[in-house]
Amino acid sequence: MTIQEIQEEIKDEFSMFDEENWDERYQYVIDMGKTLPLIDEQYRTDDNIIKGCQSKVWLHAEQRDGQIVFTADSDAILTKGIIAILIRTFSGQKASDILDADTKFIDEIGLKEHLSPTRANGLVSMIKQIKMYALAFESAS
Repeated sequence: MTIQEIQEEIKDEFSMFDEENWDERYQYVIDMGKTLPLIDEQYRTDDNIIKGCQSKVWLHAEQRDGQIVFTADSDAILTKGIIAILIRTFSGQKASDILDADTKFIDEIGLKEHLSPTRANGLVSMIKQIKMYALAFESAS
């Protein structure tokens, strides 16, 4: 699937919930975090911590067959769900597609506006780090 198709799928999933009931949406984000494949222990290092997040978030990327594969983890359940959404969207994609992708789907599902300011900043930092990995891999090829 393309990044845009995945984003549309996520928007459809969030549209199942009542717009006023954010408890259900938060629970869905948390549940998504529970499906996140565990990051290999060797990548849970300070070098892989995303700067700008209130919680600890580890993000690792490697290139396989021209696609970037991300793994991540967090010490906070909601944050783990947020990074799970981003990994679902961007993992397994080409660097150029990640760099060209917009992230307005985050606003369209209402997530950013319903996060605390520090979590919203963390979300921006996560997206920035994913794009930085994509830039690094694209520059190296």
